[in-house]
Amino acid sequence: MTPDEAINRATRGEVLPVWLLVGQERYLREEALGVIVKSALSGGLADFNVDKFTAGEADVDKVLAAMRTMPMMAKKRVVIVRGLERWDRAANASSSASQSIAPLDMIAGYAKAPCDSTCLVLVGDELDGRRKLVALAKKSGFLVDCAAVDNRKLPGWITQRALSKGHTINRDVAELIAEIAGPDLSCLDDVLERLSLYVGPNAPITEGATAAIVTRVRLADTWKLVDAVSRKDLKVIFLLFGDVYDPRDRGLPLVGAVAWSLRQLIKLREALGQGMSLDEAAVRAGIVPAFRARELASKLRSFRPRELERWLTVLEQADLALKSSRRPAEAILEEMFTHLCRLHT
Repeated sequence: MTPDEAINRATRGEVLPVWLLVGQERYLREEALGVIVKSALSGGLADFNVDKFTAGEADVDKVLAAMRTMPMMAKKRVVIVRGLERWDRAANASSSASQSIAPLDMIAGYAKAPCDSTCLVLVGDELDGRRKLVALAKKSGFLVDCAAVDNRKLPGWITQRALSKGHTINRDVAELIAEIAGPDLSCLDDVLERLSLYVGPNAPITEGATAAIVTRVRLADTWKLVDAVSRKDLKVIFLLFGDVYDPRDRGLPLVGAVAWSLRQLIKLREALGQGMSLDEAAVRAGIVPAFRARELASKLRSFRPRELERWLTVLEQADLALKSSRRPAEAILEEMFTHLCRLHT
Protein backbone atom coordinates (compact mmCIF):
# COMPACT_ATOMS: atom_id res chain seq x y z
CA MET A 1 0.00 0.00 0.00
CA THR A 2 1.03 3.61 -0.39
CA PRO A 3 1.81 5.86 2.59
CA ASP A 4 -1.42 7.78 1.96
CA GLU A 5 -3.41 4.54 2.03
CA ALA A 6 -1.72 3.55 5.29
CA ILE A 7 -2.51 6.97 6.79
CA ASN A 8 -6.13 6.76 5.68
CA ARG A 9 -6.55 3.28 7.17
CA ALA A 10 -4.95 4.26 10.46
CA THR A 11 -7.02 7.45 10.63
CA ARG A 12 -10.17 5.35 10.25
CA GLY A 13 -9.02 3.22 13.18
CA GLU A 14 -7.82 0.26 11.10
CA VAL A 15 -4.66 -0.40 13.10
CA LEU A 16 -2.92 -3.49 11.75
CA PRO A 17 -0.95 -5.68 14.17
CA VAL A 18 2.14 -5.30 11.94
CA TRP A 19 3.24 -2.53 9.56
CA LEU A 20 6.39 -2.61 7.43
CA LEU A 21 7.39 0.89 6.32
CA VAL A 22 10.19 0.55 3.78
CA GLY A 23 11.64 3.05 1.32
CA GLN A 24 14.17 5.82 0.79
CA GLU A 25 11.78 8.71 1.43
CA ARG A 26 12.17 9.39 5.14
CA TYR A 27 9.45 12.05 5.17
CA LEU A 28 6.80 9.57 3.99
CA ARG A 29 7.96 6.95 6.50
CA GLU A 30 7.83 9.37 9.42
CA GLU A 31 4.48 10.82 8.42
CA ALA A 32 2.87 7.38 8.20
CA LEU A 33 4.56 6.26 11.41
CA GLY A 34 3.23 9.25 13.33
CA VAL A 35 -0.37 8.66 12.27
CA ILE A 36 -0.19 4.91 12.93
CA VAL A 37 1.22 5.38 16.44
CA LYS A 38 -1.30 8.10 17.29
CA SER A 39 -4.19 5.92 16.17
CA ALA A 40 -2.89 2.81 17.95
CA LEU A 41 -2.48 4.69 21.24
CA SER A 42 -5.80 6.51 21.03
CA GLY A 43 -7.26 6.68 24.54
CA GLY A 44 -4.23 5.03 26.11
CA LEU A 45 -1.17 6.14 28.04
CA ALA A 46 1.70 6.58 25.59
CA ASP A 47 4.39 6.74 28.25
CA PHE A 48 3.70 3.19 29.38
CA ASN A 49 2.87 1.59 26.03
CA VAL A 50 5.59 2.51 23.55
CA ASP A 51 8.85 0.60 23.09
CA LYS A 52 11.45 1.88 20.60
CA PHE A 53 14.33 -0.19 19.28
CA THR A 54 17.05 0.14 16.66
CA ALA A 55 18.01 -2.99 14.73
CA GLY A 56 21.60 -3.97 15.34
CA GLU A 57 21.68 -2.19 18.69
CA ALA A 58 18.87 -4.09 20.42
CA ASP A 59 18.82 -7.87 20.78
CA VAL A 60 16.02 -9.41 18.71
CA ASP A 61 14.88 -11.53 21.69
CA LYS A 62 14.32 -8.34 23.68
CA VAL A 63 12.30 -6.93 20.79
CA LEU A 64 10.17 -10.07 20.59
CA ALA A 65 9.57 -9.95 24.33
CA ALA A 66 8.30 -6.38 24.03
CA MET A 67 5.91 -7.45 21.25
CA ARG A 68 4.37 -10.04 23.54
CA THR A 69 4.01 -7.69 26.52
CA MET A 70 0.43 -6.72 27.34
CA PRO A 71 -0.49 -3.02 27.22
CA MET A 72 -0.95 -1.05 30.45
CA MET A 73 -4.26 0.80 30.75
CA ALA A 74 -4.61 0.90 26.98
CA LYS A 75 -6.02 -1.18 24.14
CA LYS A 76 -2.75 -1.40 22.25
CA ARG A 77 0.96 -1.51 22.89
CA VAL A 78 3.21 -0.02 20.20
CA VAL A 79 6.62 -1.46 19.37
CA ILE A 80 8.75 0.49 16.88
CA VAL A 81 11.86 -1.05 15.32
CA ARG A 82 13.97 1.23 13.13
CA GLY A 83 16.96 0.53 10.93
CA LEU A 84 15.85 -2.87 9.64
CA GLU A 85 18.46 -2.63 6.87
CA ARG A 86 21.11 -3.27 9.54
CA TRP A 87 19.73 -6.73 10.20
CA ASP A 88 19.41 -7.23 6.46
CA ARG A 89 23.07 -6.38 5.85
CA ALA A 90 24.18 -8.50 8.79
CA ALA A 91 22.31 -11.50 7.39
CA ASN A 92 23.96 -11.02 3.99
CA ALA A 93 27.40 -10.79 5.57
CA SER A 94 27.00 -13.82 7.85
CA SER A 95 28.28 -17.24 6.86
CA SER A 96 25.85 -19.44 4.96
CA ALA A 97 26.95 -22.27 7.23
CA SER A 98 25.55 -20.50 10.29
CA GLN A 99 22.62 -22.36 11.83
CA SER A 100 21.24 -19.39 13.82
CA ILE A 101 17.97 -17.87 12.71
CA ALA A 102 18.37 -14.36 11.28
CA PRO A 103 16.58 -11.59 13.25
CA LEU A 104 14.42 -10.64 10.26
CA ASP A 105 13.28 -14.25 9.92
CA MET A 106 12.42 -14.32 13.61
CA ILE A 107 10.35 -11.15 13.13
CA ALA A 108 8.68 -12.79 10.11
CA GLY A 109 7.80 -15.78 12.29
CA TYR A 110 6.13 -13.46 14.79
CA ALA A 111 4.30 -11.57 12.01
CA LYS A 112 2.58 -14.81 10.91
CA ALA A 113 0.70 -14.89 14.22
CA PRO A 114 1.06 -11.46 15.87
CA CYS A 115 -0.47 -10.40 19.17
CA ASP A 116 -3.74 -8.55 18.70
CA SER A 117 -2.89 -6.22 21.57
CA THR A 118 0.39 -5.08 19.96
CA CYS A 119 0.97 -2.76 17.02
CA LEU A 120 4.42 -3.54 15.61
CA VAL A 121 5.84 -0.89 13.26
CA LEU A 122 8.98 -1.91 11.37
CA VAL A 123 10.90 0.87 9.63
CA GLY A 124 13.78 0.66 7.16
CA ASP A 125 15.40 2.33 4.16
CA GLU A 126 15.59 -0.73 1.95
CA LEU A 127 15.27 -4.50 2.38
CA ASP A 128 16.10 -7.45 0.18
CA GLY A 129 12.83 -8.37 -1.52
CA ARG A 130 13.66 -12.06 -1.10
CA ARG A 131 13.40 -11.86 2.68
CA LYS A 132 10.59 -13.88 4.28
CA LEU A 133 9.41 -10.76 6.06
CA VAL A 134 9.06 -8.78 2.83
CA ALA A 135 7.29 -11.62 1.03
CA LEU A 136 4.89 -12.05 3.96
CA ALA A 137 4.25 -8.30 4.13
CA LYS A 138 3.35 -8.19 0.44
CA LYS A 139 1.09 -11.25 0.70
CA SER A 140 -0.62 -10.15 3.91
CA GLY A 141 -0.97 -6.49 2.93
CA PHE A 142 1.08 -4.78 5.63
CA LEU A 143 3.91 -3.51 3.39
CA VAL A 144 3.91 0.30 3.02
CA ASP A 145 6.04 1.42 0.07
CA CYS A 146 7.78 4.67 1.03
CA ALA A 147 9.86 4.99 -2.13
CA ALA A 148 11.09 8.41 -3.20
CA VAL A 149 8.55 10.36 -5.24
CA ASP A 150 9.31 10.42 -8.96
CA ASN A 151 10.41 13.90 -10.06
CA ARG A 152 7.58 13.98 -12.59
CA LYS A 153 5.06 13.54 -9.76
CA LEU A 154 6.52 16.23 -7.50
CA PRO A 155 4.31 19.07 -8.84
CA GLY A 156 1.23 16.96 -8.10
CA TRP A 157 2.51 16.23 -4.60
CA ILE A 158 3.16 19.94 -4.06
CA THR A 159 -0.34 20.83 -5.29
CA GLN A 160 -1.98 18.34 -2.94
CA ARG A 161 0.17 19.40 0.00
CA ALA A 162 -0.68 23.06 -0.65
CA LEU A 163 -4.40 22.18 -0.74
CA SER A 164 -4.05 20.37 2.59
CA LYS A 165 -2.73 23.63 4.01
CA GLY A 166 -5.66 25.57 2.54
CA HIS A 167 -4.03 27.03 -0.58
CA THR A 168 -4.47 26.68 -4.32
CA ILE A 169 -1.40 26.75 -6.54
CA ASN A 170 -0.99 26.89 -10.32
CA ARG A 171 0.71 23.98 -12.03
CA ASP A 172 3.55 26.16 -13.33
CA VAL A 173 4.27 27.52 -9.84
CA ALA A 174 4.23 23.98 -8.43
CA GLU A 175 6.74 22.94 -11.10
CA LEU A 176 8.90 25.95 -10.29
CA ILE A 177 8.96 25.06 -6.59
CA ALA A 178 9.88 21.47 -7.47
CA GLU A 179 12.79 22.70 -9.57
CA ILE A 180 14.22 25.17 -7.11
CA ALA A 181 13.60 23.27 -3.86
CA GLY A 182 14.58 19.80 -5.09
CA PRO A 183 13.05 16.36 -4.56
CA ASP A 184 13.44 16.13 -0.76
CA LEU A 185 9.88 16.07 0.61
CA SER A 186 10.90 17.38 4.02
CA CYS A 187 12.42 20.43 2.33
CA LEU A 188 9.38 20.88 0.09
CA ASP A 189 6.99 20.68 3.02
CA ASP A 190 9.06 23.28 4.87
CA VAL A 191 8.96 25.55 1.79
CA LEU A 192 5.19 25.18 1.54
CA GLU A 193 4.76 25.89 5.25
CA ARG A 194 6.75 29.11 4.90
CA LEU A 195 4.74 30.07 1.82
CA SER A 196 1.52 29.31 3.70
CA LEU A 197 2.48 31.65 6.52
CA TYR A 198 3.56 34.32 4.01
CA VAL A 199 0.40 34.41 1.88
CA GLY A 200 -2.02 33.96 4.79
CA PRO A 201 -5.06 31.70 5.30
CA ASN A 202 -6.81 30.47 2.14
CA ALA A 203 -4.79 32.73 -0.18
CA PRO A 204 -3.26 31.22 -3.35
CA ILE A 205 0.45 30.48 -3.48
CA THR A 206 1.74 32.58 -6.35
CA GLU A 207 4.90 33.12 -8.35
CA GLY A 208 5.43 36.37 -6.48
CA ALA A 209 5.25 34.65 -3.10
CA THR A 210 7.66 31.99 -4.31
CA ALA A 211 10.12 34.62 -5.49
CA ALA A 212 9.90 36.44 -2.16
CA ILE A 213 10.19 33.43 0.14
CA VAL A 214 12.04 30.69 -1.76
CA THR A 215 14.27 32.55 -4.18
CA ARG A 216 14.94 36.02 -5.49
CA VAL A 217 14.56 34.69 -9.02
CA ARG A 218 11.34 35.67 -10.75
CA LEU A 219 10.10 33.79 -13.79
CA ALA A 220 10.36 37.02 -15.79
CA ASP A 221 14.07 37.08 -14.97
CA THR A 222 14.60 33.50 -16.09
CA TRP A 223 13.02 34.26 -19.45
CA LYS A 224 15.28 37.29 -19.79
CA LEU A 225 18.26 35.03 -19.10
CA VAL A 226 17.08 32.49 -21.71
CA ASP A 227 16.63 35.33 -24.20
CA ALA A 228 20.08 36.71 -23.47
CA VAL A 229 21.69 33.27 -23.84
CA SER A 230 19.92 32.71 -27.16
CA ARG A 231 21.40 36.03 -28.31
CA LYS A 232 24.81 35.12 -26.80
CA ASP A 233 24.67 38.43 -24.93
CA LEU A 234 27.01 37.78 -22.02
CA LYS A 235 26.86 41.42 -20.89
CA VAL A 236 23.10 41.22 -20.26
CA ILE A 237 23.46 37.73 -18.77
CA PHE A 238 25.97 38.82 -16.16
CA LEU A 239 23.97 41.95 -15.33
CA LEU A 240 20.89 39.80 -14.68
CA PHE A 241 23.00 37.23 -12.87
CA GLY A 242 24.40 39.87 -10.54
CA ASP A 243 20.87 41.01 -9.72
CA VAL A 244 19.38 37.62 -8.85
CA TYR A 245 22.36 35.66 -7.51
CA ASP A 246 22.29 34.96 -3.77
CA PRO A 247 25.57 33.60 -2.37
CA ARG A 248 23.67 32.03 0.54
CA ASP A 249 22.08 29.43 -1.74
CA ARG A 250 25.05 29.15 -4.17
CA GLY A 251 22.71 29.93 -7.07
CA LEU A 252 20.91 26.58 -6.92
CA PRO A 253 17.43 28.17 -7.11
CA LEU A 254 18.62 30.15 -10.14
CA VAL A 255 19.71 26.98 -11.93
CA GLY A 256 16.43 25.31 -11.01
CA ALA A 257 14.38 28.23 -12.29
CA VAL A 258 16.22 28.32 -15.63
CA ALA A 259 15.81 24.55 -15.97
CA TRP A 260 12.08 24.97 -15.32
CA SER A 261 11.90 27.58 -18.10
CA LEU A 262 13.64 25.27 -20.55
CA ARG A 263 11.30 22.41 -19.73
CA GLN A 264 8.34 24.71 -20.39
CA LEU A 265 9.79 25.40 -23.83
CA ILE A 266 10.36 21.70 -24.49
CA LYS A 267 6.79 20.78 -23.50
CA LEU A 268 5.38 23.55 -25.69
CA ARG A 269 7.55 22.48 -28.64
CA GLU A 270 6.44 18.85 -28.31
CA ALA A 271 2.76 19.81 -28.12
CA LEU A 272 3.02 22.06 -31.17
CA GLY A 273 4.88 19.29 -32.99
CA GLN A 274 1.89 17.02 -32.41
CA GLY A 275 -0.27 19.42 -34.40
CA MET A 276 -1.97 21.15 -31.50
CA SER A 277 -3.06 24.74 -31.75
CA LEU A 278 -1.11 27.26 -29.70
CA ASP A 279 -3.89 27.43 -27.09
CA GLU A 280 -4.06 23.64 -26.82
CA ALA A 281 -0.28 23.38 -26.63
CA ALA A 282 -0.20 26.00 -23.87
CA VAL A 283 -2.68 23.98 -21.82
CA ARG A 284 -0.67 20.79 -22.37
CA ALA A 285 2.53 22.56 -21.28
CA GLY A 286 0.83 24.23 -18.32
CA ILE A 287 1.62 27.73 -19.58
CA VAL A 288 -0.53 30.67 -18.56
CA PRO A 289 -1.49 33.33 -19.51
CA ALA A 290 -1.98 33.13 -23.28
CA PHE A 291 0.44 35.95 -24.11
CA ARG A 292 3.26 34.00 -22.45
CA ALA A 293 2.57 31.02 -24.72
CA ARG A 294 2.82 33.28 -27.78
CA GLU A 295 6.13 34.67 -26.55
CA LEU A 296 7.51 31.19 -25.91
CA ALA A 297 6.38 29.93 -29.30
CA SER A 298 8.30 32.80 -30.85
CA LYS A 299 11.43 31.92 -28.84
CA LEU A 300 11.34 28.33 -30.11
CA ARG A 301 12.21 29.46 -33.64
CA SER A 302 15.69 30.47 -32.50
CA PHE A 303 16.62 26.99 -31.26
CA ARG A 304 18.00 24.12 -33.29
CA PRO A 305 16.75 20.51 -32.79
CA ARG A 306 17.80 19.01 -29.42
CA GLU A 307 19.50 22.25 -28.40
CA LEU A 308 17.23 22.74 -25.40
CA GLU A 309 18.01 19.21 -24.23
CA ARG A 310 21.73 19.98 -24.48
CA TRP A 311 21.15 23.10 -22.41
CA LEU A 312 19.46 20.99 -19.73
CA THR A 313 22.50 18.71 -19.64
CA VAL A 314 24.72 21.72 -19.00
CA LEU A 315 22.40 22.86 -16.19
CA GLU A 316 22.43 19.40 -14.61
CA GLN A 317 26.23 19.42 -14.64
CA ALA A 318 26.26 22.86 -13.03
CA ASP A 319 23.76 21.73 -10.41
CA LEU A 320 25.97 18.77 -9.52
CA ALA A 321 29.07 20.98 -9.38
CA LEU A 322 27.34 23.50 -7.11
CA LYS A 323 26.38 20.71 -4.70
CA SER A 324 29.67 18.80 -4.70
CA SER A 325 32.52 21.04 -5.84
CA ARG A 326 34.63 23.36 -3.69
CA ARG A 327 34.95 25.81 -6.56
CA PRO A 328 33.34 29.24 -6.03
CA ALA A 329 29.69 29.15 -7.03
CA GLU A 330 30.05 32.33 -9.09
CA ALA A 331 32.77 30.68 -11.21
CA ILE A 332 30.62 27.61 -11.81
CA LEU A 333 27.62 29.70 -12.86
CA GLU A 334 29.63 32.01 -15.10
CA GLU A 335 31.12 28.97 -16.79
CA MET A 336 27.62 27.51 -17.20
CA PHE A 337 26.28 30.60 -18.95
CA THR A 338 29.36 30.87 -21.16
CA HIS A 339 28.97 27.21 -22.17
CA LEU A 340 25.27 27.77 -22.99
CA CYS A 341 26.18 30.68 -25.24
CA ARG A 342 28.78 28.59 -27.06
CA LEU A 343 26.21 25.85 -27.66
CA HIS A 344 23.87 28.37 -29.31
CA THR A 345 26.00 29.06 -32.39
